[in-house]
Amino acid sequence: MEFHEKLQELRKNRGLTQEELAEVLYVSRTAISKWESGRGYPSIDSLKEISNYFSVTIDELLSSEKMLSIAEKEHKANLRSMCDLLFGLLDIGSFILIVLPLYPNKANEFIYSVNLFAYTQTTSLTLLLYWIIFISLVVTGVIKLLLTKLGIERYNRIMTGLSMVISILAVLLLAVTRESYAVVVAFLLLVIKGCLLLKFAKIGV
Repeated sequence: MEFHEKLQELRKNRGLTQEELAEVLYVSRTAISKWESGRGYPSIDSLKEISNYFSVTIDELLSSEKMLSIAEKEHKANLRSMCDLLFGLLDIGSFILIVLPLYPNKANEFIYSVNLFAYTQTTSLTLLLYWIIFISLVVTGVIKLLLTKLGIERYNRIMTGLSMVISILAVLLLAVTRESYAVVVAFLLLVIKGCLLLKFAKIGV
């Protein structure tokens, strides 16, 4: 007997509806419906809850092979969420390109380092591009954190690609305008994100 058949039988033997079982397991009714129709499997935590509630072992519910498959899938999902979380935090960290004194202002034959708020010795267009790119990175980071929290994988990957494109544009713009300090910071952030992508790609995440 397959898992979905076992779960359905256990639920009916207790005289429970899908809604009632969902409340007991702290999941949605849609999740119960999905499990009972064989279109998916519960997480390890949910399996433990099912096992405890119906007083059966996990081995009685699932084969060891399927259990390993679920554990591996859940592990990859956790790593993917971690990668997305780190990406989001790095993008929000791009705010340092705005607040740190990375830009040279010349006054009375001396050069002072100032943040973007006080930076005046560049063209209005260049300054506008800085603000657009840096704020775009921060907003991208916030959106990635929200998508990670909500578990929306499809759009999260789109935001990861967008994040990399904006980061590359930031490095190129700062290099072209010869902002030596700022370009180093932007490049380091880009390298860290690139390393994250390579690391998680190697383990199939």
